[in-house]
Parts: sequence; C-alpha cells; structure tokens
Amino acid sequence: MTDLIRCPWGTNDPLMMDYHDHEWGKPVRDSRALWEKLMLDGFQAGLSWRIVLKKRDALRLAFCQFDPVKVAGFTEEDIERLMNNADIIRSRSKITAVIGNARAYLAMQQAGEDFGEWIWSQIGGKAIQHSGPVPTRNAMSERISKDLKKRGFKFVGPTIVYAWLEATGLINTHHPDCFRRAQVAKEI
Repeated sequence: MTDLIRCPWGTNDPLMMDYHDHEWGKPVRDSRALWEKLMLDGFQAGLSWRIVLKKRDALRLAFCQFDPVKVAGFTEEDIERLMNNADIIRSRSKITAVIGNARAYLAMQQAGEDFGEWIWSQIGGKAIQHSGPVPTRNAMSERISKDLKKRGFKFVGPTIVYAWLEATGLINTHHPDCFRRAQVAKEI
C-alpha cells in the first residue's frame, strides 16, 4: 500500500503508515477509547507521536489497559513503580496527570455524563470535515481544553486537544488527496 496517496506525515515510516492507514482519523465514539487516546496524546507533549506509538503497548500494560477505575486507584507506590519502568515514557507530571484524569473521567460518569457523548456534543454530534491549512489549535480546541481543565483534567492544552480531535475522527483533517479522507468521511 505504499503507492497510495497519504497525508504527508504518514509516509516513509512503516509504523506511522500503519497508524495513518488504520487508526488515525477514524471516528471513535467509545468513551474509554476516547479517554485512552487523550491520555496518549498527553504523553506526546514535547515528544514525537512515533515515540508514543512505540511505547503504546507498554503504556497500556502499565496503566491497566487504560481502565479509568483501576488507574484512579493508583497510589504513590504505583507512581514510583511507573517511574522505574523503562518501557514507558517516564514523566512524573504526565503519570500523575493520567491518574488525576482517570478520577476526573469517573467524576463525569458519576455525575451522569458520558465522556464520549460529551465530546461529540461539543462538535454537534457529527465529525467536522476540515478543509484548508490545518491548524495546531483553534477556538474549539481552546474551548474544549478550558472545559476539560475546569473538570480537573491535566495535559489537555488546546494543541493536545486539537491533535486528539483529529486522531479520534471528530475533525477529519486528512489531506484532500489522501486515500483515507473519503473513507473516514463515510465512517461518520
């Protein structure tokens, strides 16, 4: 599938090509999967997405498959265990953010608010088909970031949020010539 036209970032690297072709931009509605992806995007801050992809399986194992109930119960002992795990991204602030974000996610649930329904409602329930130059953030990602922060989430700045919205298919920013653009638009 190397002869297909892809988004420029999804070429020349088998790992990134596979991610581009099978995951990135595919609409996600499952709350837990959306939360996991937001946590992984937080781990990317200051790093390349390729690093996160290479460490994703280890991160999933370390964070109990990103089960918010289990992660919310992590203690200082768990933080130390994770800080000593060379297979993951060892940033204390990112690790503690994931734990706090699990608690914020569960607080939304306990208040009767489904995370997936909440984020899709922020864009009117239907994925945005973006055209033109792709920003790294916009007014919508700034608004969503602010709302998440008010709820207690960390590592959810407007740039991280915009990348998350793209990756989970809430905004289709596949290049106009990319073979995935039309496919993703149909999946909505």
